[in-house]
Amino acid sequence: MAVSTLYTPQALNSTCSISTPAKSHVGFHQKQLVFYRRTSKRVGGGGGSAVITCSAGDSQTVVIGLAADSGCGKSTFMRRLTSVFGGAAEPPKGGNPDSNTLISDMTTVICLDDYHSLDRTGRKEKGVTALDPRANDFDLMYEQVKALKSGVAVDKPIYNHVTGLLDPPELIKPPKILVIEGLHPMFDDRVRDLLDFSIYLDISNEVKFAWKIQRDMAERGHSLESIKASIEARKPDFDAYIDPQKQYADAVIEVLPTQLIPDDNEGKVLRVRLIMKEGVENFSPVYLFDEGSTISWIPCGRKLTCSYPGIKFHYGPDTYFGNEVSILEMDGQFDRLDELIYVESHLSNISTKFYGEVTQQMLKHADFPGSNNGTGLFQTIVGLKIRDLYEQLTSSKAAAPLEARKA
Repeated sequence: MAVSTLYTPQALNSTCSISTPAKSHVGFHQKQLVFYRRTSKRVGGGGGSAVITCSAGDSQTVVIGLAADSGCGKSTFMRRLTSVFGGAAEPPKGGNPDSNTLISDMTTVICLDDYHSLDRTGRKEKGVTALDPRANDFDLMYEQVKALKSGVAVDKPIYNHVTGLLDPPELIKPPKILVIEGLHPMFDDRVRDLLDFSIYLDISNEVKFAWKIQRDMAERGHSLESIKASIEARKPDFDAYIDPQKQYADAVIEVLPTQLIPDDNEGKVLRVRLIMKEGVENFSPVYLFDEGSTISWIPCGRKLTCSYPGIKFHYGPDTYFGNEVSILEMDGQFDRLDELIYVESHLSNISTKFYGEVTQQMLKHADFPGSNNGTGLFQTIVGLKIRDLYEQLTSSKAAAPLEARKA
């Protein structure tokens, strides 16, 4: 059976392979075109036939998964990530004003709350939270993420956070980069296998409580009592269904109370750890000074202004859920973001395109939460690493048809 690659102009074009019973090899060549949908059909008649199979080829969407509990900084991280790729992330134009989807020049961010199978009333009647797998449609989630990754547009449902209802669906076209963010991007193994890279935001209970109070009281008008009740009601399901996902993540951003202030109860100063899995394809962990060494560094002094309690970095190899990892930790906060360039200059494998790009991104979003501590720093670095991963994946896909033609 001979197999060749055909670049075929259709209404929306694709990369197709033709398999025939003949021994001869027939080659087709045409300018690469964008893939939109996958089809398979038989052609020919009589005693012989050929099978044409169209697949995504070079145009496949790169899929990133971001998992975290509610109120743990997913929205801020998404804003930093989309900024790295350029263009402001906005809801679909002319669509549902309560859409959770954000679209920029290269990225589309889908909130996995849209795959709730039960609305707010339905969950209350059945006595389940949104974290419970029974309140979510993982079959549809898998089918639609797979379709988008293959270049096929989908009619995605919308969960309305204002009304608590399931709104009519919206059309989502395949982007260059699809980010699925929410409670369960790594829960279902079928969806997890579609991810090209995954991140988990791991916020300690003390910090999570402080953040939720700030967000839900200031922005959503919730009372302190209702916030406490919500946290307590969600905790069993969080421990059962959300937290275990971090073992599958390629990178974890862990946010903890500071160790620089004894018995600190305010939670304003944070210790943040970037846990990076070793051996992930197209991803090289960031390191401080010397890769693989164990290093503690206090950068405060002539080149970095530090008020009390100062700043301390730590880097070294470790294990995490049985996996070899590298961990970069920052405890404390910056007084002046423009001096961050001093810290940046001592970090390697940060995937910047020019000297000072991390500092530039941090200054650009100085008003974002976490911009003066490790949450903003590590979110920015992970965003740059994802850009680098995307460029590696797309360049390797672009090279594949050339190598096939040479062969």
